[in-house]
Amino acid sequence: MFGKKLSEYIQFEGWILILIAVVFVTRLGLSLAGTSFSLTRWVSINIVLLVGLIYCSISVHTTRFGGYKQLFGLLLVQTVLAHILIAAAIVLSIVTGTTNAYTTPEVSGGGNGASWLHAVVHLIVGFVLPVFGWLIGSGILFATKKLKPAA
Repeated sequence: MFGKKLSEYIQFEGWILILIAVVFVTRLGLSLAGTSFSLTRWVSINIVLLVGLIYCSISVHTTRFGGYKQLFGLLLVQTVLAHILIAAAIVLSIVTGTTNAYTTPEVSGGGNGASWLHAVVHLIVGFVLPVFGWLIGSGILFATKKLKPAA
């Protein structure tokens, strides 16, 4: 993918992928344990994705991992993982009939988030959202290249 193997992307951002999984499990566990959404919401995959976007946008150049194409690949991997996990939590809610942090009305526009459509939308978003992240990340990468030219 874009001149690199999937394993190279995973190795490069492994700590981000692990953090996404840890935050996912923590948020899901808190919600299933009955913790209020007002507390659970602070455990956020979106914050991890933002940190990952900034980290990858800078380090893709400073570590000589690649350029704009590889940045897109990195953002694609982390975003797809996050949204596959979220879709799995939605399916869990559908199957068990138990609301969780990913299906609560606060994240579902006030309605029931335990729907197949909601799960499918997250799978689609996982492949579309990296384009927008890449646009932001490309600006960061551009600035990084100007501030720290390759030797």
